[in-house]
Amino acid sequence: MKLISRYTVMLLTFLLFLTAAAPAAFASGTTGSSTSGKKLVLGTSADFAPYEFHKVINGKDEIVGFDIAIAKEIAKDLGAELVIEDMGFDGLLPALQSGRVDLVISGMTPTDERKQSIDFSDPYYKSKQVIIVRSADKDKYPDMKALENAKIGVQKGSIQETIGQGIPGAKLTSLDKISDIVLQLQTKRVDAAIVEDTVAAGYLDDMIVLAKAVPDEEQVEAAIGIRKGNTELLTAVNKTLERLKSEDKINQMVTEASLLMADKVNKKQNIFQLFWQYKGLYATGIGYTLLLSALGVFFGVIIGLIICLFRLHNMAILRWIGTTYVEVIRGTPMLVQLMIIYYGVSLTFGINFTALQAGIMTLSINSGAYLAEIFRAGIQGVDRGQLEAARSLGMGRGAAMRYIILPQAFKAVLPAIGNEFVTIIKESSIISVIGMVDIMYQASVVKNLTFQGLNPFIIAAAIYFVMTFILSKLLGRLERKLGASDRR
Repeated sequence: MKLISRYTVMLLTFLLFLTAAAPAAFASGTTGSSTSGKKLVLGTSADFAPYEFHKVINGKDEIVGFDIAIAKEIAKDLGAELVIEDMGFDGLLPALQSGRVDLVISGMTPTDERKQSIDFSDPYYKSKQVIIVRSADKDKYPDMKALENAKIGVQKGSIQETIGQGIPGAKLTSLDKISDIVLQLQTKRVDAAIVEDTVAAGYLDDMIVLAKAVPDEEQVEAAIGIRKGNTELLTAVNKTLERLKSEDKINQMVTEASLLMADKVNKKQNIFQLFWQYKGLYATGIGYTLLLSALGVFFGVIIGLIICLFRLHNMAILRWIGTTYVEVIRGTPMLVQLMIIYYGVSLTFGINFTALQAGIMTLSINSGAYLAEIFRAGIQGVDRGQLEAARSLGMGRGAAMRYIILPQAFKAVLPAIGNEFVTIIKESSIISVIGMVDIMYQASVVKNLTFQGLNPFIIAAAIYFVMTFILSKLLGRLERKLGASDRR
């Protein structure tokens, strides 16, 4: 029990460290400055040019667009530093409701359904919906009736999804990112896509064009989402919007963002040129991926060892706890576990973990269940007579486990632990869905910057392969070194 207690103290220390860390310490992006130390956290989905999108400026990846320009004005009027949290569009409302962000600006339409969950500012921009198709199908859809029974791409949780649901027989493909929807259209997985006219302008070229069909919808308004009851911030936001409208600043911001959006990168870059130009983004992704994986496995080993000892203990309650943990964690998807830790804990208990904290905790908890079974197999593989011999020499059970059984078990299961490390490196890509700037997140950023759907991910795959290959070789050397004494 002393051994279990030590590891339990270490685990609790780790959890306290994560809980106490500053929520914005690993924010995906910041801008502006503030002498007061006050922060305004903005939630957005930065793939919605010219509203908000990634752009490399002076060699640095930045989130720009006229929504961001408006947010900067709001922060300036509040005397606060603007902190930008980039996430999926359908994750914006949960993030706002849980208090993870202070406001949401992402070209969001203030529908009656959304108003039940959050408050909205005065509208600041109007747009209309259009249908984009492949150039070969330009005349195939003269009106909305022609889209009946067609495969249509829309953004998940958007007004476009609602429009698509009203088309008889339409088969909708709902995705988080507009760029992914356009890729679906380019690769002939959908027949058409519904997007805003302002956004569509950034994707129109020789391959993607506007269809003659136009949704029978009036112009829709965009407004800023604010957590219900936060009347002070709502009043301040409306005051800034009123000032910007009176100065005709918003139209100017739209024009500037559209010009920035039109300044596209060279689509003909080969994969080596692409990697070299965006090597800084990939390097950042590698750093976070290694950090997530290393800490995930490190704390996973601690959790796994504790759960393993629980499962092997004489007390029925501890065996039940260990077995339940393993079965529940192995029986549920890691993505669900991530959503519970990142959003569920915040909504239920008011504890806001950053993307990095939630990622490390999810990987640790998930890895711990599998490592517990690996350790159990290793311990049970050691001859039971060795434990009995140690006890006969006067060693306590804890000391015997620590000095006799565990070292042998660890040597036996080292290949399996190494395999779990390799698996965690790859599975850490799941954390990108909550805005963690790992390799997959950065590959998506490069895809949105370059409008190339394949090369950014081939580069990411190559990076993952190199990382796991090197790790496998290092673990192989360690195994041979540890096994040298067995051959004497």
